[in-house]
Formats: sequence, structure tokens, C-alpha cells
Amino acid sequence: MGDPAAECVHRLDLKGNATMWPINDQPWGLSVNADHNLIVTCRRVRTIKEFSSRGDLLRDVTLPDDIINPWHAIQLTSGQFIVCHGAAGDPIHRVCKVSSDGDHIIHSHGGQPGSDIGQYDVPAHLAVDDNQFVFTVDRDNRRVTLLSPTLDYVRQVVSRDQFTWEPRRLCYDVQRRRLYVVEIEFKDDEFKTGRVVVFCV
Repeated sequence: MGDPAAECVHRLDLKGNATMWPINDQPWGLSVNADHNLIVTCRRVRTIKEFSSRGDLLRDVTLPDDIINPWHAIQLTSGQFIVCHGAAGDPIHRVCKVSSDGDHIIHSHGGQPGSDIGQYDVPAHLAVDDNQFVFTVDRDNRRVTLLSPTLDYVRQVVSRDQFTWEPRRLCYDVQRRRLYVVEIEFKDDEFKTGRVVVFCV
């Protein structure tokens, strides 16, 4: 569990034992790679940090300069990263495939913020299936978009009218072909309530 306020990660094992380790930056997105290492996206400094499951820092990957406010990153089996970025007021909101060293962008989808098919308004979280198709939570447009492995638009998986509040996080169950999406009511600058919505895809 990422804790941006305390700049740390909390780990809970199957026996209920809790540990924590410092990130020394705000962790906004967490994922686990094929080596069972933790991938931590640090939005403020545009960095991906890889940790062992025991909290040892293995490496830092600095993202390209035009990836501003990255929310979440997933490392593919190829070593490349899928990254979503763009906060309110930023000129670019995209999903990108980035080289394993973080040096350059290989593919991207999105651009100026908006609500058209090729646009996002705060792409906040990702999930990737076994064939490297990418599910993206488009937070302020209140939808989930499916992209191909080369980040071409495939279809809208969940539309605005299927959500009650803002979608924030998602997880894809490959075996059951179910998409779990967390939606949260954010009102008067406060988080009011939330729930998990399940979709068959």
C-alpha cells in the first residue's frame, strides 16, 4: 500500500504482519513485475523506483522530460514500461510505452486533454492483460479505454453512464475476464464514499 503523505510503502503478509519501508518520495502508483519486485511510480519527481519484495531499492528509472505527473506504471515482460500521465492543468495527458531504461517513448496514445476518442482527462491508472492490451482509467472523463499493445485505440470498455462517481483504480482478473474498478465520490474537496464495481469484459 502506497502512503504518499508518509512517503513510504506498507506491506502486509498473509499472517497479518505489517512492515513499511521509506520511498523518500510520494508513491502514487504500485504494481508488481514478472520478477515479483515492486514498481513504485513517484509522480512529483517523474521517477519509477523498483524495490525487492523486502523493500530493498534495486534501481531508479527517470522518465523522459515530457512525461509530467506520472500516476502509474506497469513493467511488461519485455522490460518496457506502460505509463499514464497528466494532471489537471497539464498540457499533455497520455498513455505511453517507455523503454526499459526510461530514456525514450516508444508508443503513445493521447495528447491535449479532452473528451474525444484520442484524448484523456487525467489518465490515472492502468491494467495490462496477458496479450499486453492496456486498460486505462480516464478519471475526469469517467470511462475506461482499451488500447492495443502498440497503444492504438480499440474501444471504450466502460462508459461514463456506468459510473456513479470518479473511477480511480482498476485491476483486471485475466482468468475470470473481470475488471474491478474503484470509484470514489469526491465532493467539497473531500473523499466522501467509494466502492468497487465489477465488469465482465
